[in-house]
Order: sequence, then C-alpha cells, then structure tokens
Amino acid sequence: MARDVSDATPIGARSELVEWIASGEKPRGSWRLGTEHEKVPFYTADASPVPYDGERGIRALLEGMESRTGWQPIMEDDHPIGLFDEGGGGAISLEPGGQFELSGAPLKTLHETAAETAQHLEDVKAVGERLGIGFLTLGMSPLWTRDQTPVMPKARYRIMTNYMPKVGKLGLDMMYRTSTVQVNMDYASEADMVKKLRVSLALQPIATAIFANSPFTDGKPNGFLSMRSHIWRDTDADRTGMMAFAFEDGFGYEAYVDWALDVPMYFVKRDSTYHDVAGASFRDLFAGKLPQLPGERATRSDWANHVSTLFPEVRLKRYLEMRGADVGGPEHIAALSAFWTGLLYDEAALDGAWELVKGWSAEERERLRADVPKFALNASIAGRPVRDVAGDALALARAGLARRGFLDDQGRDETRHLDFVEEIVASGRTQAERLLERYHGAWGGSVMPAFKECVF
Repeated sequence: MARDVSDATPIGARSELVEWIASGEKPRGSWRLGTEHEKVPFYTADASPVPYDGERGIRALLEGMESRTGWQPIMEDDHPIGLFDEGGGGAISLEPGGQFELSGAPLKTLHETAAETAQHLEDVKAVGERLGIGFLTLGMSPLWTRDQTPVMPKARYRIMTNYMPKVGKLGLDMMYRTSTVQVNMDYASEADMVKKLRVSLALQPIATAIFANSPFTDGKPNGFLSMRSHIWRDTDADRTGMMAFAFEDGFGYEAYVDWALDVPMYFVKRDSTYHDVAGASFRDLFAGKLPQLPGERATRSDWANHVSTLFPEVRLKRYLEMRGADVGGPEHIAALSAFWTGLLYDEAALDGAWELVKGWSAEERERLRADVPKFALNASIAGRPVRDVAGDALALARAGLARRGFLDDQGRDETRHLDFVEEIVASGRTQAERLLERYHGAWGGSVMPAFKECVF
C-alpha cells in the first residue's frame, strides 16, 4: 500500500462500514485488474543490502525514479517514501526492509499490465544501474540476517515492528525479508464477491504451490519451497489465514466487517502523526472510548487504514486482493495475474473453479495451507495431488482467458501469459526446486550466484 488514506469524515454507524465495502461493486464492463509486486534491492558489487540514506541508497533510488517518470513524491516528514502517478493511478512504495513495490494502475487487460510491469522494470533498472543497485526475483532475501536488513523510515512500520513479536515468531521476517506478487480484482455484487472470495481462498494455496520461489534464508536452504508462505503462518493469527468463516452460510459484507472490527488495531493517524494503539479495539475507537485517544471517534480514513492492516490469504477492501504468491521474474508476475483473471473474470471458469473446491472441508483447506509451503505441488488435498488440482485450475483459467478474447497488437490472446506456469505444473518442478538443484550443483553450495541469476 503506497499511502495511508486521509478522510476525516466521521463514521456514525456500523452500516457505513458495510456500505464502504459495498461501494466497490462495479458492473462487469468496468472490471479491472491491478498487479502489485515487490523486489529486494541489493548492491551489485558485493550483494550487500541497500540502506535508505546515502548517495546510493533507497532515497536516491526514489529520487531518480521521480526524475525519470515524473511521478509525484509521497512524503513522510522530510523523507520520500514512495511515488504516485496522479494520471494513471499507479504508485511505488517501500516495504519495511526496502523492498521496492510497484502498485500497478487498474487496467483492463493482461497485455496492458504486462506492458506496465515491463516499463516499470525498464525505469527502475535504468536508475538502479547508475547507483549500482540490482533487484532480486526471489520471494525472500536469500542471504542477509534480519539484523543486517535495512529499516525504512515509516512510522506505521515502527509500530508494527514493536507489535509483531507479541503475536507471532516470524512477523518481522515477513515485514523485512519477504517479497510477493498479488493481483487485485473487482466484483459486481455481494453474491459475486462471496463466490470469488470462496474460490480464491480455497485455491490460494494452489497458487502458492505453483509460484513457490523462496527456498533460501541466511545463506542456505531453509527447508521450504515457499518460506514466505510459511512465515505468514506464524505472523499474527488474529489477522491472517484462510478465513473459514467465509464459507459459512450467510457470509457477506457484514460478516467481514464484524471480523475486521475484532482484529486489533496498529495505529490511528491524525494529520501526519501515527498514534501507536497496537492491540486496541476498533470498536472502542468507533464508540469514542479508545483509552489512548480519549474522545476521538473513527473516521473513514481510520477504517480504510485499519482494513489495510488485515492480512488474510485473500483480503477484501473495495476489491479482492490475491495474496498467496512469491514474487518472481516478469513472466512469473504476469502469470499470477493471468491465473486469477482467467478464473475470476469468466463466469464459466468461476463456476468450474467452485465445482473443483466446493467439497473441501475447512480442515482440508487448513491442512493444505500448512503443507504447501514445504511440499508445493507434491502436497495433496482431498486425496488428490496438488499438481493435478493445479492443472485443472490452469485449464479453467486458460479457457476463461480465451473467452475474454482480448488480443494484443500481434493478435495473441491473454492465454500466452499462462505459458510460464503451465510448464511448471506440467514438469512438476517449481522455481524453488530448480533453484535448490542449482544450489546443490552448479552453485557449489552458495547462494551468491542468485545475485547474478535471480535478478530482474
């Protein structure tokens, strides 16, 4: 998320929170997709981490991107912490450890989002090369310890850093050492949202398996194919996970709002000040009874900011965020968006995906979520290998994309963006497994070659 929201309109009733989510409804013709990806920067000379300050630091990288793109700076105090494209809607932000994130504009086709990613990478590589900075295509930084990882000057991250160790063992690793790719999707109605949320929650571990790409930590194999995904399982149980309640009868906007109200807060922002209220109840702020800020009442921006601090495998705001995948190279990024677009934006594909998952129990979904970080395509669900389920899901996605019928300037439809991951599923070998083979073979038991081979 590039910017915390500023809207001081008071919230007078719980119904307004429900209406806020419902306001995201869009007719099919207005559906868009927004692709986001993070990437870990490093100094190409010695594979060391890039700090915020200094002549060749993250601040200099942001300032170089501002000059190259003309995007407007996002400031916190006197620190640039991101950029935004006022006309197009895209943004650049910093994750806690300096992961450089593009939050793509809402676009109609996968061809457009692939072109957007390509343009961003061209820009960031051009600026980075002048500063001696490269960017990793891995879901977790493979070498540096947490203590060696830089810290970005963002107040919300300071609050989260203090709170994370109180609620999980791996939250700081999530913040400072992982990188993801996700796609944001629209819905037409409450019923459409519920169907898409259930399908995408059930299939999120399948996406995790297909896109597994984080097998190294602290300079050696970590025992997982998606360590990033494993880390989320011990980050903060209050705000993460598979949301079993979303599959209960009667689930909709109100049930999600009630869950969100009970997730502890991180902060309340007033003007440019972040007030640390970590662990406090949004219901107390809503009632004007928050002990840390007596008399303050919730505003629309408080709600939007609070919802942005919920981290389930699929997050509902005024759109749905697919959150299960490790980042990878440009084809990997485009394929993640293609997978979900094909499944969720074509009615027949969505129906087929629901048929694929509707018989899975909550216990089976949770077991799948636990097994996939370690076993990826070799895990199983309801007696079926994940590799087979992934093949079925990809076939549905491909058919859905073909029916969309959006062609690029060479007459190719959107199905071409699935080719990269279809080869992974057909072979049964994830990116992570291929990297582990390199580590034990050509790399000679070192992760240092990753800083040459696993780069944008």
